[in-house]
Amino acid sequence: MLPFFTETETLWDRLARTQKPIVLYGMGLGAEKTLEALESRGLKAAEVFASDEFVRGHSFRGYRVKKLSELQSQYEDFFILVTFAFWQQELIDRVEALERRYELAMPHLPVVGRETVGLEDLQAHQGELLEAYGLLADEQSRRVFAGVLNFQLSGKIGYIRRVTTPKSQAYQLLGVTRKERYLDLGAYDGDTIRETMEAAKGPLERVVAVEPDPKNFRKLQAFAQGMEPPIELLNVGVYDRDTQVRFANRAGRHAAVSRDGQGVLLPMRSIDSIAAGEAFTLIKMDVEGEEALALEGGREQLSRFAPKLMVSAYHRNEDLYRLPLLIHQIQPGYRIYLRQHPYLPAWDNNFYCKPG
Repeated sequence: MLPFFTETETLWDRLARTQKPIVLYGMGLGAEKTLEALESRGLKAAEVFASDEFVRGHSFRGYRVKKLSELQSQYEDFFILVTFAFWQQELIDRVEALERRYELAMPHLPVVGRETVGLEDLQAHQGELLEAYGLLADEQSRRVFAGVLNFQLSGKIGYIRRVTTPKSQAYQLLGVTRKERYLDLGAYDGDTIRETMEAAKGPLERVVAVEPDPKNFRKLQAFAQGMEPPIELLNVGVYDRDTQVRFANRAGRHAAVSRDGQGVLLPMRSIDSIAAGEAFTLIKMDVEGEEALALEGGREQLSRFAPKLMVSAYHRNEDLYRLPLLIHQIQPGYRIYLRQHPYLPAWDNNFYCKPG
């Protein structure tokens, strides 16, 4: 096994040998994926529960959704699987309190796909994992890399909590200033533009914001209205080339390229096409699993100008090692950092790259 692993058993193996009832905390897509993963291994959840304020006598996938107090009166003990994502400190405190009383884990299921991480998968990619680990520029990055992988195997939230740092530190690491010429890929409603301006302590020299989802784009337009200097807005997606692809017809932070061929046909642009020779100094990529394609479409921009990068690292299982290898291959002069920000599960970790 690779030297930075401390876990030798997956969460699913642990669940297979538990004698405790398995109960799901939460509903929605995460719970659906977890039920499917359990069923594929011949395992079954005994119950589903939710926070008291969300329990109103309804059912989920054939389970009556209960309150925690009901389970406590029904069972002496149980194994909790937390199946929803959150960043609010109140919820983090609540889950950590449950972990002190019960056996608890958060199954790792990627944003894109339903694949779980197994020991055999990591062995198959150990060369790439070691190479990516060796590219990381500081000890904190290496701790995050190891922590995320051990979490993906075990579902133990302590691995994430121990390596979490505020996002403000990442902006300090990049040395963001008001002179940035900023390209925001996956701009959503302007949230990262707002963060970046706060870090720079004022408006940036230039901002180009790219957001494909029509509803999100309207929120972005409202955010950008009247700003000085004006923000250039593009209602397109990001790809390795200029083309059209089908986009999942849903609004929200996780609007993404359709995985089933359904959805709205939207125009896509590459970074190099958008830039058209302009030198950006800072590029953010949060493009819901298409980060590798976005990087491929920005080869000229990265190799010629080496802008600072903020690249999401968590949408696909392979992104943790594939993205730093690709970034290094395109621009060997980058120093590559990895940071985990407050979020459970490990859904807000990013590569931060700057010229060395």
